[in-house]
Amino acid sequence: MEIVYVYMKKRSEFGKQCNFSDRQAELNIDIPPNPELAEQFVERNPVDTGIQCSTSMSEHEANTERFEMETRGVNHIEGGWPKDVNPLELEQTIRFRKKVEKDENYINAIMQLGSVMEHCIKQNNAIDIYQEYFDDEDAVEVTDEAPSAKTINVFRDPQEIKRPATHVSWHPDGNRKLAVAYSCLNFQRAPEGMSNESYIWDLENPNRPEITLKPSSPLVTLEYNPKDSHVLLAGCYNGQIACWDTRKGSLVAELSTIEFSHRDPVYGTIWLQSKTGTECFSASSDGQVMWWDIRKLSEPTEVVVMDITKKEQLEHALGAVSLEFESTLPTKFMVGTEQGVVISCNRKGKTPAEKIVCTFSGHHGPIYALQRNPFYPKNFLTVGDWTARIWSEDSRESSIMWTKYHMAYLTDGAWSPVRPAVFFTTKMDGTLDIWDFVFKHCDPALSLKVCDEALFCLRVQDNGCFIACGSQLGTTTLLEVSNGLCTLQRNEKNMASSIFERETRREKILEARHREMRLKEKGKTEGRDDELREELPALDLEELVAKAEEEFFDIVFKELKRKEAEAMKKKPKPVGASGHLELHACDQLDEDPGFHEL
Repeated sequence: MEIVYVYMKKRSEFGKQCNFSDRQAELNIDIPPNPELAEQFVERNPVDTGIQCSTSMSEHEANTERFEMETRGVNHIEGGWPKDVNPLELEQTIRFRKKVEKDENYINAIMQLGSVMEHCIKQNNAIDIYQEYFDDEDAVEVTDEAPSAKTINVFRDPQEIKRPATHVSWHPDGNRKLAVAYSCLNFQRAPEGMSNESYIWDLENPNRPEITLKPSSPLVTLEYNPKDSHVLLAGCYNGQIACWDTRKGSLVAELSTIEFSHRDPVYGTIWLQSKTGTECFSASSDGQVMWWDIRKLSEPTEVVVMDITKKEQLEHALGAVSLEFESTLPTKFMVGTEQGVVISCNRKGKTPAEKIVCTFSGHHGPIYALQRNPFYPKNFLTVGDWTARIWSEDSRESSIMWTKYHMAYLTDGAWSPVRPAVFFTTKMDGTLDIWDFVFKHCDPALSLKVCDEALFCLRVQDNGCFIACGSQLGTTTLLEVSNGLCTLQRNEKNMASSIFERETRREKILEARHREMRLKEKGKTEGRDDELREELPALDLEELVAKAEEEFFDIVFKELKRKEAEAMKKKPKPVGASGHLELHACDQLDEDPGFHEL
């Protein structure tokens, strides 16, 4: 682009015009050399002179304007009709079509275009240009590069009062957008003037959110509908369930009534696999799991109380903080509780005993993350307290694998969608850990310091290359992992399956051994109790009292005789003194009221 700037000046301000002409050269002064001056100088030979050989360079700075993007919608209406034909009137359009179809030019054009279209259809039927020829081939093993990750973008909370990012959800179509829920989970400690808004971000525009969601209560969870990318489901801090349709704007489209909603914050919401794509369920720390249909959010369709005593009493229910539902197992769902127990439930159960199938206990605190392995649904990951644990449904007494106890508290975790042996965890010290148990069991394959504040949530993109992490100050960091961490390795599925089976088998053997030892200990204690019962004679109560009295008086008389003997040794007495002393001791014995009672 050519840059031109025009200078404007009046002719009167130019001054006198310059007139130049050619003429011969003139010598104004000539100074001949003076030999006397040369005597005052000494010739220096050789001469040392420093020169700079490097190229001279200069640095310039330019302040460019920030490029801002803005999304605008375009409404397309039906066009191409003449002005005298109203496209909304069915009769006029039919009349016009019949008129056009009788035209010879129309028939000729259709015949010509039909032959071209027929040729293209035959080509498509003969060759599938989108066919994948190497689906069955094993993935080529990636070069031995070190695991790494880099920050792609950072999305900061635009509000002045910062709020933690509590949940992240990827857009189901293309993963070009990110929905982030913001909420302060400290009970009654939210600062005054804190906003309730949550945002949808475009990955290429971190300066300003694309859509602002305006709920009546802060959002704890936020999930895209996998069948309709315009619809989002949210769980509010006050226990209500909200639904948005981005085509209708920022306000809530559907909201559950407060009397039929949860009593505590909604920590988990999941869309169900259904024909309509409108069914979902939610979980809260009030101990209830509720089924909803977003077409009618006035009240839930079903409620399950997380009471492991199977009595469905809300006062005994365990608070739910995480949910898991696998579409390949449509009748099962799992709930992670505040007490560190995972509850496996059956959707089709009619009685409390049928609804709660079994429990898995192993954590010392709330289970913040619960997810089945995408390749092996029988194995699932839990994150809570200071560890992450991998479980198998076949081993209920203990987990089959677990990480070491970290110094910082773990807050969230997720499996990689493309590699069965890789999972991710976040910690309170702002660290993201990437684990690959085929490569290393004891330590993470990569530990990355994302930020200085605590990380609260994470979500992995469907292709496994990008990870979104939400922090305590509302900053959402987008990370890209190296190819080795998001590409399926050769024989990795078989290796992961063999590891899961081996560890499950080992835990079963240990469980059987522990069960056998407990039975032996129980048998030994019962045998000792029986022996003690046989040894004890069946004595009468009166005989026991009489025997106790006899033993008591024997001890008293022995003590008196001992004291009498010591007194006789110290001071000799005349004859009869011992009898006097004996009578005196007996008088004391008679005067003691305790002996009279006995």
